[in-house]
Amino acid sequence: MLKLGIDIGSRNTKVAVFDSATSTILFSSYKSTDINALNTVNELINDAYDKLNITCPDINTIGVTGYGRKLYSYANSVLSEITCHAAGCLLLFPTANTIIDIGGQDSKIITIGAHRKVEDFVMNDKCAAGTGRFLEMTALKLGCELPMLSKLAILADSNLNLNSTCVVFAESEIIGMMATAHSANNIARAVHRSVAKRISTQMSALSWSPPVVFTGGVALNTDLATCISEELNSRLLIPPDPEITGALGAAILTRIQ
Repeated sequence: MLKLGIDIGSRNTKVAVFDSATSTILFSSYKSTDINALNTVNELINDAYDKLNITCPDINTIGVTGYGRKLYSYANSVLSEITCHAAGCLLLFPTANTIIDIGGQDSKIITIGAHRKVEDFVMNDKCAAGTGRFLEMTALKLGCELPMLSKLAILADSNLNLNSTCVVFAESEIIGMMATAHSANNIARAVHRSVAKRISTQMSALSWSPPVVFTGGVALNTDLATCISEELNSRLLIPPDPEITGALGAAILTRIQ
């Protein structure tokens, strides 16, 4: 049975085609979300069909999740991001007890109970601190592309403290650091450490335990992953393609109605 999962995010839209008979991911991809999100969804679906040499009738179910999940009217199921990220991560890491998902506009911490279902969660969707938006702002100030932040931070030779918990004030701090000739490497590391502390504080509201999975597009930032691991004193498990776990979970969880 072929199942299609769609995750319409504020920054990126993701799709995954899952074969439930073999528990295999047949296809996954993502693109920046267009101002008309459905254009992006249709482009990704058509790409999946072309790559797999299938057509719409070959898909048995469609599940949709994410920021724009209510925009797509052809789905069998409209699903919570929390349950979808949990399902996607648990397929890849069956023993996971905690999931950190950092996206473009929010961050979520999810704990998994004894029955391998979501037990509890906390979400930060009111403040950009601790999200991909904060990292984008930092890259803009440092004059680099977002993927370069990790490469800069890895070369840091001192630990600066970024004290503000608000992105607006943190931006002023970063400008001040640049004005006093601190290196881009050390500033990038300071931002990563700030996000890691923010995530640790968020997690303190839950009774969490390892193994911990770090997912979402921000998990591609290896230096941030290191900072979070050090802050939690716990090793992080990172999916091979962390951007698509929500779409994967949507495919897994959807049912024919």
